[in-house]
Amino acid sequence: MKICVYCASSALIDQSFFKATEEMTIDLLNNGVDFVFGGGSTGLMGHLADTVLNHGGKIKGIMPNFMNDVEWGHKMVTDFEYVDTMHERKAKFLLNIDGLIALPGGSGTLEELLEAITLKRLGILNVPIIILNTNNYYDPLKLMLERCVSEKFMNEKHTEMWTFVNEPKEVWPAINNAKVWENYSINFARNEFHPK
Repeated sequence: MKICVYCASSALIDQSFFKATEEMTIDLLNNGVDFVFGGGSTGLMGHLADTVLNHGGKIKGIMPNFMNDVEWGHKMVTDFEYVDTMHERKAKFLLNIDGLIALPGGSGTLEELLEAITLKRLGILNVPIIILNTNNYYDPLKLMLERCVSEKFMNEKHTEMWTFVNEPKEVWPAINNAKVWENYSINFARNEFHPK
């Protein structure tokens, strides 16, 4: 199984985020998961890669050339793919994966996560999307998504596209228990709010 992980490059965050990342990564490694990530050497990206490599796992980095030019890339990751743009990077993240995990992060992580949710809503992506809500970091996002539903910008059914979990040990079960989302979901997205 191959899982893409979205996460932060900041090294200034609370240590509890690093601990949660390590616990989750070890648990997924023990269940035979291979990883895809943004290729960074610092913050949660770097810690994810360090943990995978220290435990003999497999991880692939995907990074735009301009980031590699300023030496953001993790030096110990040997499976690397370099692309021209951030848009190309995001598309590569989602190729042939079996699931997607969002760890706490900043604007880049949020942008990647929301694009993945949009693609899933349109039936272009159909893998589990798991959001690890360490220290209740993603509570505001959860409330915003719920408001999207309550204000009828989205349908109640769309809440089945993602799963929020609070503990690292809950990520693997959430992947396996995620509700199936079919490719034909674009038909639902098209018809949901158009009165007959």
